[in-house]
Amino acid sequence: MKKLFKCSVCNFMHEGEGPYDTCPKCGAGSEKFVELSAEAADKVYQSERTNDIHMEIIALTDKIIKLSLEGIELNLDPNCVSILQKAVAEGYVIKQRAKAELEGHIGKGKW
Repeated sequence: MKKLFKCSVCNFMHEGEGPYDTCPKCGAGSEKFVELSAEAADKVYQSERTNDIHMEIIALTDKIIKLSLEGIELNLDPNCVSILQKAVAEGYVIKQRAKAELEGHIGKGKW
């Protein structure tokens, strides 16, 4: 069974039989990798899909904001512009919520 290792310098995660000789992210040696306990590794694996969902929400929200800004620039109708301005503001809120949740996951080792 593969194990999960975390670089104690940059938090890079690696799945394998043992740690890398050097971290692909920061270049730290293998001695800087710590093997996660089964419980900690389980948290990481279980949260992987929700992390992906939050990242996808961020990407989709970026598209909503971009489209809304394009519509605002067209400036065809005051009501339309008002709705698009609200979409931009709400998009930023949704995006920040998802980013804050990801930060919380990282802080709890669920990344």
